[in-house]
Amino acid sequence: MGISEEIRQKLLPRFRETTADRVEKISAALLEIERGAATPEVREELARELHTLKGEARMMGFAGISTVVHAAEDLLKALPAERPGERIDALLGACDTILPMLDAPADGGAAATALAERMRALISGAPAPEATAAAPAAPAPASAAPPAAPSAAPAEAEAAPPAPSAAAPPAAAPHAEEAPRAELRGDKPAASIRVDVDRLDEIAALAGDVMVEGARAMRRSKDLVGLFARWARISDRVVALAERVRDPRTAKLVEQIEGDVHLLRSDTFRFARVHSEAASSAHAQLGQLSERIGEARLIPLSGVLAGFPRAVRDMAHEQAKEVECVVRGAETGVDKSILLSLNDPLVHLVRNSVDHGVEAPDEREAAGKPRVGRITISARTDGDLLAVTVDDDGRGITPAAVRAAALRKGLIGEQQAASLSSRAALDLIFTPGFSTREQAGETSGRGVGLDVVRKRVTALGGSVTVESSPGKGTRFTLRMPQSLSLMKVLLVRIDDDVYGVPAVDVDSVGRLDPKDSTEVAGIRAVRYRNRLMPVVALGPLLSLNGGPRAQRPMVVYVSHGSEGAAVVVDGLHGEREVAVKAPGAFLKGMRFVTGAAALEDGRVAVLLSTPDLVNAARRLASPAMTRGRDRRRLRILLVDDSAIAREAEAALLRSLGHEVDEAVDGEDGWARLQNGQYHLLVTDVQMPVLDGIDLTRRVKATPRFVKLPIVIMSSLSAPEERRRGVDAGADAYLVKGELDAESLAVTLERLCGVPT
Repeated sequence: MGISEEIRQKLLPRFRETTADRVEKISAALLEIERGAATPEVREELARELHTLKGEARMMGFAGISTVVHAAEDLLKALPAERPGERIDALLGACDTILPMLDAPADGGAAATALAERMRALISGAPAPEATAAAPAAPAPASAAPPAAPSAAPAEAEAAPPAPSAAAPPAAAPHAEEAPRAELRGDKPAASIRVDVDRLDEIAALAGDVMVEGARAMRRSKDLVGLFARWARISDRVVALAERVRDPRTAKLVEQIEGDVHLLRSDTFRFARVHSEAASSAHAQLGQLSERIGEARLIPLSGVLAGFPRAVRDMAHEQAKEVECVVRGAETGVDKSILLSLNDPLVHLVRNSVDHGVEAPDEREAAGKPRVGRITISARTDGDLLAVTVDDDGRGITPAAVRAAALRKGLIGEQQAASLSSRAALDLIFTPGFSTREQAGETSGRGVGLDVVRKRVTALGGSVTVESSPGKGTRFTLRMPQSLSLMKVLLVRIDDDVYGVPAVDVDSVGRLDPKDSTEVAGIRAVRYRNRLMPVVALGPLLSLNGGPRAQRPMVVYVSHGSEGAAVVVDGLHGEREVAVKAPGAFLKGMRFVTGAAALEDGRVAVLLSTPDLVNAARRLASPAMTRGRDRRRLRILLVDDSAIAREAEAALLRSLGHEVDEAVDGEDGWARLQNGQYHLLVTDVQMPVLDGIDLTRRVKATPRFVKLPIVIMSSLSAPEERRRGVDAGADAYLVKGELDAESLAVTLERLCGVPT
């Protein structure tokens, strides 16, 4: 069947999308067959998908795709029930070639012919011919993107299939628990059309604005009720006046005014009632509209998760491992920005599990485990919160090994290592540059990644936690908002300004009695639900005021991951669902600020980042809670031969409230140290006369200074440089290019036990 070029070009975008869907379903079914869990229905549906794809490709003029799929059909029919490994590899290879061939010559060239001949050779048992062109590698999840319609949608509505269900694991050896089977679609077309998500974003933004206008209409209806009340009072006064008038003509005139006022009062009442009912109904309907639009713009996580079973299979084969990947909750919907941002963190975690977590088959058998390891990716929602977990049943992470690796790399000092709990030690794996391995793997790279995972998830207002049982496995849990465009927030007041805190991060609100707080390591804290939370006043944190003036100020208890804080505010304005706008030029780049939202009273609420608030609370004591106490100022000796670097570093230390003496090199620093009294030494490494390493050794070898904390602050970031510094006796090693006030404040607090 031939079609005109005009029709072909019109159908081509839709054909590309449909082909991508079909290839995804075919790959999932092949993995299920390889695992030995495919039912006859799955095989029948797989054959139907191949046949339909072959016909569509032929009609659209892609002879190469038609040739490859036809050979795949033949190979599928000859697929043995037992040990189909090489043939499954060939069929998956065929899947990998189909999408690239959409941009290749229509006949597919020599690569299509060679691949078809190879599959036919597998059927006959003859030696497979050499491929004239290498088939492209299986697409990694890192390149996954949410399905989106072309910007110019076809005139006819297309029935688009729903998102794929979780793909079943590819490995052959099943676990006791049967993994959920991937269901192929096609029995019944879904009543849906493809809509560009960007258009839904625009509609959602407009819906948010209309919601604000609806709320304002509700406020105006209350104003009308007040107007009616005023007319009622006027009417009562006119009646009272009429009763006191004795002159007949005046009484008649007052009687006429009374009648007019009564009619006006009645009309005002009816108008106020009708307007209030209409505004209330419109507000409710707008709320439903906003909710439906929010649901419509959620994209199934299958857009990201569908590629992981295949990717895990290929990564495991590269390392001679046997690993299956189970995906659960792939139908869970998130908005586009979350979907796009979630892919890379998941890729890092899964690669980490394959490379570091799951053992080799022989090692697993020796430990009494199945030869086939399992990685499970699960997604679910809890209210407005999305939770994604990545579990493996591998060797787990040993806190002692983490401590040793962090010490070896100079990320922590011995004193800190000894004081770390097992949970805190595990958390070190998210430190930049951390790895327990000295050699890089082809799969997981060079220990870079887990810090990126935390950074990216935190940027979404989320958190990452890790749990591990040595010998049993590891679980990473990612929590973040399901949507970043519509958000429920708790509105709080500082002076006359309104701020929004994500409602999912709010545990509770209440009054804080100063006698209920306590001092821990120089920081005010309050016991809340059997844990101590630092207390921070939001006003001073935002540089707005001197803190709450009430005896028992209002406090909002917020949590982020395993951390929390008690945030003191001036007042509350309740919970709202708001349309999140990007911060304007004035707010852009400001600390703690993630966006803004228009409110029904015309004001703009500034939306705050809970992770930033919690991190700040860990370092800062609330001025309102520390009245009458002098905060300890450190006297710090700063040694750096670069005048510019020294000036910048001194300014940073002084901005934290400390006194700084400056030395121009190691010898100058040594002389000043002997003649002065200091709480801390901060030194560069590369300096003339006496460098920072030798200065550190000299200081630590002197009994008088053996307990003096030393921080090396250098532009040298290599692991071996960190080790040199720690081996010389430094208590911390900071890289200048990564330095900011937050990291420096945390280091000073850890070494000197003071709030900074």
